[in-house]
Parts: sequence; C-alpha cells; structure tokens
Amino acid sequence: MDIDEGLYSRQLYVLGYEAMERMAKTNVLVSGMRGLGVEIAKNIILGGVKSVTIHDEGTTEWSDLSSQFYLTEKDIGKNRADASKRHLIGLNSYVPVSSYTKILTKDVLFQHQVVVLTNSLLEEQLDVGKFCHQNDIKFIIADTKGLFGQLFCDFGEDFEVRDENGEEPLRANVSCITKENPGQVICSDATYHGFQTGDFVTFSEVQGMTELNNCVPVEIVGTGRFSFSICDTSDFGDYEQGGIAREIKLPRRKAYKSLGEALRTPSYKTTDFGKTDRQGTLHVAFQALHRFVQDFSRLPKPWGKTDAETLVNIARRLSEEQPSMLGEDPLIEDLVRKLAFVATGDLCPMNAFIGGVAAQEVLKACTGKFLPLNQWMYFDALECLPEESEVKGGVNEEDFQPRGCRYDGQIAIFGADFQEKLKAQRYFLVGVGAIGCELLKNFAMIGLGAGPGGSITITDMDTISLSNLNRQFLFRTNDIGKMKSDTAAAAVRKMNPFMNVIAHQNRVGEETENIYNHDFYEALTGLANALDNVPTRQYMDGWCVLHRKPLLESGTVGTKANVQVIIPHMTESYGTVQDPTTKSIPICTLKNFPNAIEHTLQWAREQFEGLFKQPAENVNMYLEGPSFIDQTMTLQEGQTLEILEGLYNSLVVDKPKSFADCVAWARRHWQTQYNNILRQLLHNFPHDQVTTSGALFWSGPKRCPHPLEFDANNYRHMDYIVAAANLYAENYFIKGSKDRAAIKQILQSVDILPFTPKSGVIIYTNDQEMEAAEDSVDKDHLDKLKKHLSSREAFSGCEMHPIEFEKDDDTNFHMDFIVAASNLRAENYDIPPASRHKSRRIAGRIIPAIATTTAAVAGLVCLELYKVVQGDRPLSAFRNGFFNLALPLFAFSFPVSPPKHKYLDKEWTLWDRIDVKGIKPNGDEMTLAEFRDYFKMKHSLDIILITCGTCMVYASHQDPAILKERLALRISEIVAKIRGKAIEEHQKLLRLVIDCSGENIGEEEEEFGFPPVCYWIR
Repeated sequence: MDIDEGLYSRQLYVLGYEAMERMAKTNVLVSGMRGLGVEIAKNIILGGVKSVTIHDEGTTEWSDLSSQFYLTEKDIGKNRADASKRHLIGLNSYVPVSSYTKILTKDVLFQHQVVVLTNSLLEEQLDVGKFCHQNDIKFIIADTKGLFGQLFCDFGEDFEVRDENGEEPLRANVSCITKENPGQVICSDATYHGFQTGDFVTFSEVQGMTELNNCVPVEIVGTGRFSFSICDTSDFGDYEQGGIAREIKLPRRKAYKSLGEALRTPSYKTTDFGKTDRQGTLHVAFQALHRFVQDFSRLPKPWGKTDAETLVNIARRLSEEQPSMLGEDPLIEDLVRKLAFVATGDLCPMNAFIGGVAAQEVLKACTGKFLPLNQWMYFDALECLPEESEVKGGVNEEDFQPRGCRYDGQIAIFGADFQEKLKAQRYFLVGVGAIGCELLKNFAMIGLGAGPGGSITITDMDTISLSNLNRQFLFRTNDIGKMKSDTAAAAVRKMNPFMNVIAHQNRVGEETENIYNHDFYEALTGLANALDNVPTRQYMDGWCVLHRKPLLESGTVGTKANVQVIIPHMTESYGTVQDPTTKSIPICTLKNFPNAIEHTLQWAREQFEGLFKQPAENVNMYLEGPSFIDQTMTLQEGQTLEILEGLYNSLVVDKPKSFADCVAWARRHWQTQYNNILRQLLHNFPHDQVTTSGALFWSGPKRCPHPLEFDANNYRHMDYIVAAANLYAENYFIKGSKDRAAIKQILQSVDILPFTPKSGVIIYTNDQEMEAAEDSVDKDHLDKLKKHLSSREAFSGCEMHPIEFEKDDDTNFHMDFIVAASNLRAENYDIPPASRHKSRRIAGRIIPAIATTTAAVAGLVCLELYKVVQGDRPLSAFRNGFFNLALPLFAFSFPVSPPKHKYLDKEWTLWDRIDVKGIKPNGDEMTLAEFRDYFKMKHSLDIILITCGTCMVYASHQDPAILKERLALRISEIVAKIRGKAIEEHQKLLRLVIDCSGENIGEEEEEFGFPPVCYWIR
C-alpha cells in the first residue's frame, strides 16, 4: 500500500514503512471520551491506523471541560463520543472515525484488533480483558485519577516484537578477526562500536575468512570497547583484511498475562526510580478505588478526610486478602489518602502524559515496533501539591468543591484560589510547532492567562505545511499556507473562549529586540520554549537569566524527549550545560575517504551549498559592496583564492548564456567529480599502496574507490545532469527544462577534455595533516584575479539567484540533486545507495517526530508549570525528566542548583549581576572614567577590562592616546562608535563583562571572574 510521505514524513523516520503498513491494517477501539480517552484517540488517529471507533455511553458534564479539549459548554448534556467525533474526523483524512454509544458487546469488540478502555469500572475491565485475551485482541487499560495515572497492557500469549528500540542498526569496520573459540572481532574505528552482549551481527566484505560473509546472524557473546566476541571461528579460513559487521535485529516473542492474573501477580514498569516503593501501594489503591465506587457509586469527595479513611481501610483489607498484590513493600497509607483527596480531579497535563504513553503502546500493539510495557505502569505527580508544611491553616474542603465551571476538574485538586492565580499569568510561548501546539492545548484547558490581566503571547514565523499535520494537531488541511501562530491561537480559543492569546509572526533574535524588549520581558510571569534549534534556545535562556524569569524547556527526537525547568536563583540555566554536540565527520573523510552513506550525503549537501548558494551570494555581495574584495583579501590566502576564483568563474568562465550551456556545465562537473578526482586519488594512492608500517593503505575505514564512466542511458547519471543543469540555470535566471530527450541531445555535443593525473598533487590523508600544512598560493594568479575583478561596473546587471536548500519540495530539483550526487559518490566507493526517503532525512537534517512523544512531553512540562505558578516551592519539588517511549524508559531528577562563586567574599551565581545606573542625577550619562571611579568606590574593584558583546570598550593595556580619548566619553557613545551605529531607543541597558585587578583578587575571581554588569542608560 502507498504511504503518504508528504503527510507522514517525520513519523516515517520514527516507525518506518513496514510498521506504518501494519498500522494501516489495524482497527482500534477507544472506550471513554473524557480527557484521557480523547487524548489517546487523537494521537492514534494522527498516527495513521486503519480506523478508530470511539465509545462512550455518558453525557458531557462541566468537569469534562477541564481536560476534554474537543468538548464545549454547548456539548453539556450531549453524548461525549458523538460530540467528539466531528473534531477527531478532521485530524487525518486517511483514518475513518466512528462513534458507538451503547454497551460494548462481544461483536463490537471482535471487529477490532486493539481495544483501549479508559474511565472504566473494574468489572468491565475484567470482562473485556478476558474476551480480548481469549481472542488475541490487544488490550490496554489507561486511567488517570487526579495526579495519579495507571496503564496496563495485555498483548496476548505470543506477541512478536520486531524491533525493540527502533535505533538504526549498528555498523562497524573490521580490522582483524581471530581464529579461536570464541572468535574476537577487532574494530578499526577509533570509537566505541556500540554492540552489546546478546546482539546479533552478520558480515560482508571480509577477505580470507569468507565463511562470515552474509552468514546467518551470529550472537555476540562478549564485548570490549573496540572489540566483540562471536562464535567459534577456529575452523574458518585465515583472516586477511577488510570487513563490515552489521547488526541484525531478530524478532523476539513475549507472553502476557491476562488482566485477572496480572492483578494478582503484577509486574511493573518503573516511571520514577525515586518512587519504586510506591508501585505496590498504588496497585492496591487503584483496586480499592474501584471497590469504593462499587460501594458508594461515586469517587471520594475532594479532600474529604472521611472518604480518605474509608479508602485506606479498603486498601488494608485488599492487601491482607491478596498479599501478592502488594508484594514485599508495606502499604503506604498516606499515599492512599492522597489518592482519595484528588481522585475526582481531571487534569489535562496528566492525561497528556498518560495518553501519550498509552497511544504509543497502541502503536506497538499494531506494529510490533518497540518494546511494549510489561505490564503495569503507575505514575504520580504529587510534587505538584504544596507540601503539608507549606499549607497554612490546613485544607478547607469547601475550596475544592465543584463550582459548575470548566475548571472544576482542576479546582478539585488545587482549589479555587490557585485557579485564579493561573488565570492571571502572563506567559510567552516561543514556537508553535508540535510541542507548541500541545502546550497551547494544555494552557487552554488549565486556564493559563485566561483571566483579567492574564495573557499568552505566542510567536512563530513559519507557515503551515502538509508534513506539519501529522503531529501539530491544531492545524487542518485547509490551513496549509497560513501562519502557524494565528491558526493555533484561533484553534485554542475554540477550546476555551476565555483564552487571551496574542499571536505574533516574529523570529526571536536581535532583529526583534525592539518588540521583545526589556519592558516586554519584565511584564511576563514566565516563558516556555517550543523550539527545534539550540541557538534560539540559548538566546531565550539569556533573556530569562537577565530578567530572572522562569523558563520551561523541552525537546523531542522521535520517541525520546526531555524536560528542563529553570527557576531564577534556584536552578542552573539551559546555557549552563551544553547539549552534547553531534560528532562531525572529518573533512578528509568527506573529501576523499567516505565509508558510509552518511558521508556521501553530507558531501552532497556541501556540494549543493558550494555550487548553487555560496557562489551566487558572493557575486551579489561583490556587486553590492565596494569593500568586498578588500575584506576578502584580509582572509587566509587559501580562502581568498577560493572566493576570488569562484567569483571569476561565476561571472566570466562558467557564466552560461543558455540552458544548453547549463547542461554542458553539469556534464563537465560530473566528469570532474566522479572520474577525474578519483583517478588523481588513485594515482597518489594506488590500490596496492602500503603504509610505512607495511599495512595496506586501502584497508579498514578507507575504501578503495573506482572512477565512473558517464552513460546517458544510466538513470542515476541523467538524474544528476538534469538536476544540476536546472539548478545552475536558476542561479542565472535561465529557464530550465525536464525534457530528458532534449538534454541527451545537448550532451552529445558537449566536449569533455582528456584528463591525465599529475604528480606532485598533495592529497591529505587526515585532518591533522591538512591543518598542519601551510597555504601554498600562486600569488601571481591571485593578483591577476584581483585585477580582473577590480572594476565592478564591468559586471553590472550580473546579479545571481542564491538557492536556499528546501528538502520538502519535490519539484525544485534540490533532493533530485542530493540523491543523485550522493549515490553516485557511493557507487564510486562501493557503498550501498540510500533511498530518497533516507537521503531526505540525513541531508535535510530532519528531526524524527511523532505525536505520542510531543503529547507526553507537553504534559510533563505543564506539571512543572503548576509548581512554577505556585511559587516558593523548594528545589526538591521540581523534576527534570527524560523518557524514551520505545523502550519504554522514564528517568526523573531534581534540577541542579547553579554553581556558586565569590568575589571579594560576596557569593554570586549566574542569576546575579551588578546593576549600575548610568544616568547621573543631573540627567547626563557617566563617562568611562566616572564608571571606573564608581566601581573603585562602590565595589573596591580596579577595572582593567570592559567588553560589551564583541566590542572592546576598555582595556588597561590599550594605546595611551585611545585610553585618554575614551575615558572622557560615555560608555554608550564608545559602544555606538565601535559598532558603527547608534544604540536604539528600545535598548535600556548595556550588558558589560568586566575584569578587575587588586590586592584582594584571589584564585576564585581569576577562574570565574565577576558577575555581569547591567549598565542602565534609560
């Protein structure tokens, strides 16, 4: 079957085609259309199952509006499933959605391959669970009660897991394999191979010990950092050289207990390693809650002490009757009481988290992709409640009773006063992509900024595209092309008409600091990032530190996600700890020694930039600015020559007059890249070349290449010519053509000059050699180029069109070029080619994404938001989190306190600063000399250095004439002079970094410096 790559592109990188095809054959039933049920239904509809049936026999109540984002006040009294259906249908045109409002029957259950029960009674769970277990229907229970969540999976007695972690299969280059039992495989890569005991591998390209090539997968029985052990190799041939080991993921089978059996003898998935003693108690407590409802036909009253004691007594009896349910840990009675206190509550963030996890389990049931839950999962977020020591005067039960309003489910947990506090918040949300949409949904349901004086400002400069619809659920097909921020704001106002959402379409950065200025940030109560890049995260983090505002940070990659809560003076900031950087590919590997498709794709992407973007940008800068040549001459000579040669080639040598010229250029470039350069490389390093140690040069990660001969009947060769010629034509505003027959005709008349490899050409074998070598530039040639380009007027009207790489438009030749260029180079080096789909992900640097992960991470973010809004919470109340839904793995930790430093016995952290009012009482700004005197008098510090960004404002070692001049000037005047432009009106302060000297300066100050200075000029 066909998968819509345009819609599912980001999810395909998480699940793959096979899993998506299995999903598209699966019918899913979701019972219970309150907040949790609709969350699960939303996520699996976005995922792309065959069909979804939503079931609910009940009608909408006020309390539903706390978390059911598709129900409104107009739906009160209407069936929840029917009212939700029209919204869910619009999420994915490929997934039919039907509603069922009667009692579930066996006939209805039998029509589905996966059944999910939410908000259900234990009796129904046991009946449906038994039927599903007997009929090989995958069965899931999901439930939330206030700040507690429960999840259960039964996928039958023989469930096949096809891929436990979803990671790309590992690969390692082999340098040696021993003949022994077990055989030792030595890897030639200088990094850890990543294989683990129990993994299976097969081999290719092994010379000598050929028995291993394409062998049946063999198990790894032991590992070292750069080696691993396999089967008995003592009877195999002698290893000579080469070889690649590749991980093979074999299916594994799992057996699941039925619900009845799993209730009595539970196994748990830990969600918080700091709460492992709670699992047994929560298992018993949830069963006790079912018994309470059975006895009283209701849940315990919010914060009702009598009902809480009743629930504790029921839990005691259950643990005594069935001790296996509790296990070895004692019953934590206070935990049971807290469950009773909040059980009537219904929180959107809890439903988002549990619903995201549950929906991922549904997708696992459909596909066998990733490791399912085994079998119970309990989660609590009790840290969201003020600690008992923080609650003054005890709890007044009346504060938590229903008000007949949309926030009743939340008031039942936190009280009416806290609801008013939420409504008064003023938040700034940066980014309205997948996480941004999920956060806005949560904000709307909890009422963040939805009262007098409250607001949420959102900004995103992007428009909606087809690929967004798979996980950015606020958008629909008819929204494609519209601004994300405007559309999202309109969508959440429908969810909660009281939302005060202000939509902007701006990029946050220096260019918009006139909008997002000091006054803007000072008026906020907090910020949330929903970004997909580190530089903007760091930029926002800097503003939060400057203005001492809390920041909620999160991110996802496929099934993985993280949450970081940043609290002024209490935690470190986002910028304190750098994210691990992606290991870069050595330049020499890209240029001459690729050994993986990732290398050829990176090379192809750099080719695109170097052929169709950078030369055109340089030409335009040269034509626009008289100082371009002079600035270029200040660079290293090698760089200068490269830029000037590029200019001259673009404007003179290679400038086309027609599309036929563009085809000829593409053909000659093909010859250079895939034939001539390889012939020169093999001339320098023949295939039998040996190193000084006697080893073959072309061994290990170095793959010996072979040149290609152009063939116009080879589709890949022609793909390159067509794409390159059209892109080159676009650079010069020449009309292109897709007519392959016509292009072939042009190729017949293209002359290809003969090429002979030269001696004396230096080719570096590693980056260290290249960095150590000095530039060797023909200065006469450089001077000639400069002379040729000295008159810009001669090239008037020669502007070019730089091409920005766009991976998602299949009509623009961008991916055509990347795929052809990469796979041709892969053919040079006998590397298996990559599909267009894989090439798009790697070359386009696409972050894999899926709706389940974004829903779950947004839920965790908003649980932290509750604590931030409460204020005055201890560090131990907050949680940074990481999870991987594929495994599944959950890990939570306390935020880290900011490091403390000292200057002159004064303690400071990154949140501290020295404020200086630059304006004197008479209205004049102080001079640099007065600034120095101020620090000497006020702080007993002798300033020796002042910087403002990249501007050197003052250095004691500067030329005396410069110092004399600057000491008499205002600091703002000095900064403006260095920058070459006046300080803008919106800028109220200058951020200065200082260094000082003096007798009192010790090692602490020398190592960590001094707090930043906020120098106020307005």
